[in-house]
Amino acid sequence: MASTSETGHAKNVANFEDLISFCTGYGASYNPSKAAIKLPALNTLLTSARNSLIAVNTAVSPYNIAVNAREIAFAPLSKLVTRIINSLDSTDATTQIVKDAKTFARKIQGGRAEKLPPPPPPTPPVEKIILPSPPPTPLPIIPVHVSASQMSFDSRIENFSKLILLLTNEPLYIPNETDLKLVTLNTLLTTLKTTNTAVVNNTTPMSNARINRNKILYLAVTGLFDIQKEVKKYVKSVFGASSPEYKQISGIKFTNSK
Repeated sequence: MASTSETGHAKNVANFEDLISFCTGYGASYNPSKAAIKLPALNTLLTSARNSLIAVNTAVSPYNIAVNAREIAFAPLSKLVTRIINSLDSTDATTQIVKDAKTFARKIQGGRAEKLPPPPPPTPPVEKIILPSPPPTPLPIIPVHVSASQMSFDSRIENFSKLILLLTNEPLYIPNETDLKLVTLNTLLTTLKTTNTAVVNNTTPMSNARINRNKILYLAVTGLFDIQKEVKKYVKSVFGASSPEYKQISGIKFTNSK
Protein backbone atom coordinates (compact mmCIF):
# COMPACT_ATOMS: atom_id res chain seq x y z
CA MET A 1 0.00 0.00 0.00
CA ALA A 2 1.40 3.42 -0.99
CA SER A 3 2.36 5.77 1.82
CA THR A 4 0.52 9.06 2.30
CA SER A 5 3.49 11.02 0.96
CA GLU A 6 3.80 8.85 -2.15
CA THR A 7 0.07 9.22 -2.76
CA GLY A 8 0.50 13.00 -2.46
CA HIS A 9 3.06 13.04 -5.28
CA ALA A 10 0.77 11.00 -7.52
CA LYS A 11 -2.14 13.31 -6.71
CA ASN A 12 -0.08 16.32 -7.74
CA VAL A 13 0.70 14.72 -11.10
CA ALA A 14 -2.94 13.74 -11.64
CA ASN A 15 -4.08 17.26 -10.81
CA PHE A 16 -1.47 18.70 -13.17
CA GLU A 17 -2.99 16.60 -15.94
CA ASP A 18 -6.40 18.07 -15.10
CA LEU A 19 -4.91 21.55 -15.21
CA ILE A 20 -3.47 20.93 -18.68
CA SER A 21 -6.80 19.57 -19.86
CA PHE A 22 -8.62 22.75 -18.84
CA CYS A 23 -5.95 24.94 -20.44
CA THR A 24 -6.19 22.94 -23.66
CA GLY A 25 -9.94 23.47 -23.59
CA TYR A 26 -9.48 27.24 -23.61
CA GLY A 27 -8.28 26.93 -27.21
CA ALA A 28 -6.63 29.95 -28.76
CA SER A 29 -7.39 32.01 -25.65
CA TYR A 30 -4.65 30.14 -23.81
CA ASN A 31 -1.61 31.62 -25.53
CA PRO A 32 1.07 32.57 -22.99
CA SER A 33 4.33 34.16 -24.08
CA LYS A 34 6.26 32.40 -21.32
CA ALA A 35 7.75 29.24 -22.83
CA ALA A 36 7.57 27.20 -19.61
CA ILE A 37 3.77 27.39 -19.45
CA LYS A 38 2.97 26.83 -23.11
CA LEU A 39 1.01 23.63 -23.71
CA PRO A 40 3.89 21.67 -25.31
CA ALA A 41 6.12 22.47 -22.32
CA LEU A 42 3.36 21.52 -19.87
CA ASN A 43 2.83 18.18 -21.60
CA THR A 44 6.56 17.50 -21.61
CA LEU A 45 6.69 18.23 -17.89
CA LEU A 46 3.69 15.96 -17.32
CA THR A 47 5.43 13.10 -19.13
CA SER A 48 8.59 13.62 -17.06
CA ALA A 49 6.55 13.69 -13.87
CA ARG A 50 4.75 10.47 -14.74
CA ASN A 51 8.03 8.76 -15.59
CA SER A 52 9.55 9.90 -12.30
CA LEU A 53 6.69 8.28 -10.37
CA ILE A 54 7.13 5.06 -12.33
CA ALA A 55 10.87 5.10 -11.58
CA VAL A 56 10.23 5.49 -7.85
CA ASN A 57 7.68 2.68 -7.80
CA THR A 58 10.06 0.46 -9.76
CA ALA A 59 12.83 1.11 -7.23
CA VAL A 60 10.63 0.83 -4.15
CA SER A 61 9.42 -2.68 -4.95
CA PRO A 62 12.81 -4.47 -4.68
CA TYR A 63 13.68 -2.32 -1.68
CA ASN A 64 10.55 -3.44 0.15
CA ILE A 65 11.25 -7.06 -0.76
CA ALA A 66 14.77 -6.72 0.64
CA VAL A 67 13.53 -5.07 3.83
CA ASN A 68 10.96 -7.82 4.38
CA ALA A 69 13.58 -10.52 3.83
CA ARG A 70 15.86 -8.85 6.37
CA GLU A 71 13.08 -8.59 8.92
CA ILE A 72 12.36 -12.29 8.53
CA ALA A 73 16.04 -13.17 8.90
CA PHE A 74 16.49 -11.07 12.04
CA ALA A 75 13.16 -11.97 13.68
CA PRO A 76 14.34 -15.04 15.64
CA LEU A 77 17.72 -13.54 16.61
CA SER A 78 16.89 -12.19 20.06
CA LYS A 79 15.30 -15.42 21.30
CA LEU A 80 18.09 -17.48 19.75
CA VAL A 81 20.72 -15.42 21.55
CA THR A 82 18.92 -16.01 24.85
CA ARG A 83 19.10 -19.76 24.23
CA ILE A 84 22.78 -19.48 23.33
CA ILE A 85 23.53 -17.71 26.60
CA ASN A 86 21.55 -20.28 28.59
CA SER A 87 23.43 -23.08 26.87
CA LEU A 88 26.80 -21.47 27.58
CA ASP A 89 25.81 -20.75 31.17
CA SER A 90 25.02 -24.43 31.69
CA THR A 91 28.62 -25.39 30.91
CA ASP A 92 31.71 -25.00 33.07
CA ALA A 93 32.82 -21.93 31.14
CA THR A 94 34.36 -19.24 33.32
CA THR A 95 32.27 -16.49 34.81
CA GLN A 96 34.13 -13.94 32.68
CA ILE A 97 33.35 -15.78 29.44
CA VAL A 98 29.66 -15.92 30.33
CA LYS A 99 29.72 -12.26 31.32
CA ASP A 100 31.31 -11.26 28.00
CA ALA A 101 28.75 -13.35 26.11
CA LYS A 102 25.92 -11.66 27.99
CA THR A 103 27.35 -8.26 27.08
CA PHE A 104 27.21 -9.13 23.38
CA ALA A 105 23.73 -10.59 23.86
CA ARG A 106 22.40 -7.38 25.42
CA LYS A 107 23.75 -5.37 22.50
CA ILE A 108 22.20 -7.76 19.98
CA GLN A 109 18.86 -7.59 21.77
CA GLY A 110 18.93 -3.83 22.04
CA GLY A 111 19.73 -3.52 25.72
CA ARG A 112 22.57 -1.74 27.44
CA ALA A 113 26.01 -3.22 27.70
CA GLU A 114 26.00 -2.27 31.39
CA LYS A 115 23.11 -1.72 33.73
CA LEU A 116 22.18 1.85 34.59
CA PRO A 117 23.23 3.15 38.01
CA PRO A 118 20.37 3.30 40.48
CA PRO A 119 18.48 6.61 40.54
CA PRO A 120 19.37 9.02 43.34
CA PRO A 121 17.27 8.68 46.50
CA PRO A 122 14.39 11.13 46.78
CA THR A 123 15.07 14.33 48.63
CA PRO A 124 13.67 13.99 52.16
CA PRO A 125 10.93 16.46 53.08
CA VAL A 126 12.13 19.58 54.87
CA GLU A 127 10.11 21.25 57.57
CA LYS A 128 8.69 24.45 56.18
CA ILE A 129 10.04 27.58 57.81
CA ILE A 130 8.31 30.85 57.13
CA LEU A 131 10.83 33.54 56.28
CA PRO A 132 10.34 36.95 54.77
CA SER A 133 10.71 36.76 50.97
CA PRO A 134 12.47 33.37 50.93
CA PRO A 135 14.50 32.61 47.78
CA PRO A 136 13.06 29.87 45.55
CA THR A 137 14.41 26.40 46.23
CA PRO A 138 16.16 25.00 43.14
CA LEU A 139 14.82 21.72 41.81
CA PRO A 140 17.12 18.70 42.24
CA ILE A 141 19.06 17.83 39.09
CA ILE A 142 18.32 14.27 37.96
CA PRO A 143 20.88 12.80 35.54
CA VAL A 144 19.48 12.01 32.10
CA HIS A 145 20.82 8.86 30.44
CA VAL A 146 20.87 8.79 26.67
CA SER A 147 19.71 5.44 25.35
CA ALA A 148 22.59 3.11 24.51
CA SER A 149 20.37 0.76 22.52
CA GLN A 150 22.25 -0.73 19.60
CA MET A 151 19.39 -1.96 17.49
CA SER A 152 20.83 -0.94 14.12
CA PHE A 153 21.21 -3.94 11.88
CA ASP A 154 24.91 -3.30 11.30
CA SER A 155 25.54 -3.21 15.03
CA ARG A 156 23.54 -6.37 15.69
CA ILE A 157 25.48 -8.21 13.00
CA GLU A 158 28.78 -7.00 14.44
CA ASN A 159 27.92 -8.10 17.96
CA PHE A 160 26.51 -11.44 16.80
CA SER A 161 29.79 -12.01 14.96
CA LYS A 162 31.72 -11.21 18.16
CA LEU A 163 29.52 -13.60 20.12
CA ILE A 164 30.18 -16.40 17.63
CA LEU A 165 33.92 -15.73 17.81
CA LEU A 166 33.80 -15.93 21.60
CA LEU A 167 31.91 -19.23 21.41
CA THR A 168 34.35 -20.56 18.82
CA ASN A 169 37.21 -19.98 21.24
CA GLU A 170 35.35 -21.62 24.12
CA PRO A 171 36.01 -25.39 23.94
CA LEU A 172 33.25 -26.11 26.46
CA TYR A 173 30.57 -24.72 24.15
CA ILE A 174 29.50 -27.90 22.35
CA PRO A 175 25.68 -27.89 22.32
CA ASN A 176 23.73 -30.85 20.99
CA GLU A 177 20.94 -28.68 19.58
CA THR A 178 21.45 -28.17 15.86
CA ASP A 179 20.35 -24.53 15.80
CA LEU A 180 22.84 -23.68 18.56
CA LYS A 181 25.85 -25.33 16.94
CA LEU A 182 28.58 -23.04 15.63
CA VAL A 183 28.15 -24.15 12.02
CA THR A 184 24.46 -23.18 12.17
CA LEU A 185 25.22 -19.87 13.83
CA ASN A 186 27.79 -19.03 11.16
CA THR A 187 25.27 -19.87 8.45
CA LEU A 188 22.78 -17.54 10.10
CA LEU A 189 25.43 -14.82 10.35
CA THR A 190 26.01 -15.09 6.61
CA THR A 191 22.27 -14.80 5.98
CA LEU A 192 22.03 -11.72 8.18
CA LYS A 193 24.90 -10.06 6.34
CA THR A 194 23.46 -10.95 2.94
CA THR A 195 19.97 -9.65 3.67
CA ASN A 196 21.34 -6.48 5.25
CA THR A 197 23.57 -5.82 2.23
CA ALA A 198 20.60 -6.34 -0.08
CA VAL A 199 18.73 -3.56 1.71
CA VAL A 200 21.73 -1.24 1.46
CA ASN A 201 22.16 -1.98 -2.25
CA ASN A 202 18.48 -1.32 -2.97
CA THR A 203 18.39 1.86 -0.93
CA THR A 204 20.59 3.82 -3.35
CA PRO A 205 18.48 3.46 -6.52
CA MET A 206 15.31 4.18 -4.55
CA SER A 207 16.86 7.28 -3.01
CA ASN A 208 18.14 8.50 -6.38
CA ALA A 209 14.73 7.96 -7.98
CA ARG A 210 13.08 10.00 -5.23
CA ILE A 211 15.62 12.80 -5.62
CA ASN A 212 14.95 12.96 -9.35
CA ARG A 213 11.18 12.93 -8.79
CA ASN A 214 11.42 15.74 -6.25
CA LYS A 215 13.44 17.85 -8.68
CA ILE A 216 10.84 17.39 -11.41
CA LEU A 217 7.91 18.10 -9.12
CA TYR A 218 9.26 20.62 -6.63
CA LEU A 219 12.42 22.32 -7.87
CA ALA A 220 12.05 26.08 -7.62
CA VAL A 221 10.90 27.82 -10.81
CA THR A 222 11.02 24.78 -13.11
CA GLY A 223 9.25 22.19 -10.96
CA LEU A 224 5.65 21.13 -11.48
CA PHE A 225 4.54 22.81 -8.24
CA ASP A 226 5.84 26.25 -9.25
CA ILE A 227 4.76 25.86 -12.87
CA GLN A 228 1.14 25.21 -11.93
CA LYS A 229 1.12 28.46 -9.97
CA GLU A 230 2.37 30.33 -13.04
CA VAL A 231 -0.34 28.72 -15.17
CA LYS A 232 -3.01 29.85 -12.72
CA LYS A 233 -1.61 33.38 -12.69
CA TYR A 234 -1.74 33.52 -16.47
CA VAL A 235 -5.32 32.23 -16.67
CA LYS A 236 -6.32 34.76 -14.01
CA SER A 237 -4.71 37.57 -16.02
CA VAL A 238 -6.45 36.53 -19.25
CA PHE A 239 -9.95 35.72 -18.02
CA GLY A 240 -10.16 37.61 -14.72
CA ALA A 241 -10.30 36.53 -11.09
CA SER A 242 -14.09 36.08 -11.12
CA SER A 243 -14.23 34.26 -14.46
CA PRO A 244 -15.53 30.69 -14.70
CA GLU A 245 -12.30 29.74 -16.44
CA TYR A 246 -10.18 30.83 -13.50
CA LYS A 247 -12.59 29.27 -11.01
CA GLN A 248 -12.19 25.99 -12.91
CA ILE A 249 -8.50 25.77 -12.15
CA SER A 250 -8.04 27.84 -8.99
CA GLY A 251 -9.58 25.06 -6.94
CA ILE A 252 -7.19 22.40 -8.21
CA LYS A 253 -5.02 21.72 -5.17
CA PHE A 254 -1.31 20.99 -5.21
CA THR A 255 0.91 20.29 -2.22
CA ASN A 256 4.63 20.84 -1.90
CA SER A 257 5.25 17.33 -0.59
CA LYS A 258 9.02 17.01 -1.02
